[in-house]
Amino acid sequence: MAAAEAAVVSSSSLKPDTAPVPESAGMAAATAATSSAMAAAAAVAARTGSEARVSKPALATKLLSLSGVFAVHKPKGPTSAELLNRLKEKLLAEAGMPSPEWTKRKKQTLKIGHGGTLDSAARGVLVVGIGRGTKLLTSMLSGSKRYIATGELGKATDTLDSTGKVTEEKPYDKITQEDIEGILQKFTGNIMQVPPLYSALKKDGQRLSTLMKRGEVVEAKPARPVTVYSLSLQKFQPPFFTLDVECGGGFYIRSLVSDIGKELSSCANVLELTRTKQGPFTLEEHALPEDKWTIDDIAQSLEQCSSLLPAEMALKKSKPEECNEQVLSCEYITLNEIKGEDDVIKTF
Repeated sequence: MAAAEAAVVSSSSLKPDTAPVPESAGMAAATAATSSAMAAAAAVAARTGSEARVSKPALATKLLSLSGVFAVHKPKGPTSAELLNRLKEKLLAEAGMPSPEWTKRKKQTLKIGHGGTLDSAARGVLVVGIGRGTKLLTSMLSGSKRYIATGELGKATDTLDSTGKVTEEKPYDKITQEDIEGILQKFTGNIMQVPPLYSALKKDGQRLSTLMKRGEVVEAKPARPVTVYSLSLQKFQPPFFTLDVECGGGFYIRSLVSDIGKELSSCANVLELTRTKQGPFTLEEHALPEDKWTIDDIAQSLEQCSSLLPAEMALKKSKPEECNEQVLSCEYITLNEIKGEDDVIKTF
């Protein structure tokens, strides 16, 4: 069409005293020009299609070469394992994997995992390791995390959050802002905490939450040492109160809110929970939204995030190692067979 338009422009720019072209000859010229343009367009399309076919293996190679730690934004709803699976599927689809030309390479594997589960009802930063970056996830579990949590006084649930069944109701009308602020010091520093029954902690190889959902009797795990670096009340509008919490690994916000309710001679559960920071990764600066879950965007994020990690955590060349199932959630994606490992020992 560009050639046809050029022909029109050229013919309209002829001098007035030039002999007119007969109608039949003009139509023949236009037809010839159009045919030429269509042929050129077809050639371009053929080249583009060829380039697209070539780019899939190139993308697959780039995907398999990714290695490091980055962060994604987990919304409310999916579990951390479901979100990781969604991320994996988007990356594999973009790279055209597994495809016939790649399935022959059985040793080629994509390893991906997350370092620290977020409850399905929670949102915020989820740190992801890819390639040899999965080895760094253990430190993400033990590192500091920051949360904004909104609790509701007067109601206790079996899950310790709003998704569970109400098990108890108590009055809260006499509780003041000063009362809450006055007890927060008891939950700061090195303290002992009993984990929730609904958690990824295990008994006889099975998650406590799975056993609870089956209706089996589950005994609470003994209290264990945890650390709270800072704890402050951000807002109080009865029955709701909002906390800003910075804590170490293995800490449960749901247990904290429940314990605060008991300390106030009432009860409480978590209504909203957002993880705003995990290690050096913040929700606003580093967590990739789903529309940025592309090979190029993740490669760029890995490069940017590498400077956030301590020097002793820098990736070094070493033999591939499998993830520690006791602390990580990993996905091993083989190009001709996909299988997952969803075991996570800690949930926050």
